[in-house]
Amino acid sequence: MSLFLVLLFVAALLAVLVTLIRGLVNMAQATDENWQGPGPSPRALKSNKLMQNRVLFQAGAILIIVLLLLVAGGRGS
Repeated sequence: MSLFLVLLFVAALLAVLVTLIRGLVNMAQATDENWQGPGPSPRALKSNKLMQNRVLFQAGAILIIVLLLLVAGGRGS
């Protein structure tokens, strides 16, 4: 069980890292024209979505850590 959680945690960390890098690349390619105008540009919407995904992946990683600590604490008793 704990090996599965560790592998799941590593996958969550990789998902966070990939999403973070994609978001940074998206922002680095932006120009002033992308952030001006009457509404959000497609690049701004993509940046927002990448940030939301990163936060969700981070929340999943924290949840997995909590589960790992619960499993490890149950073995100590």
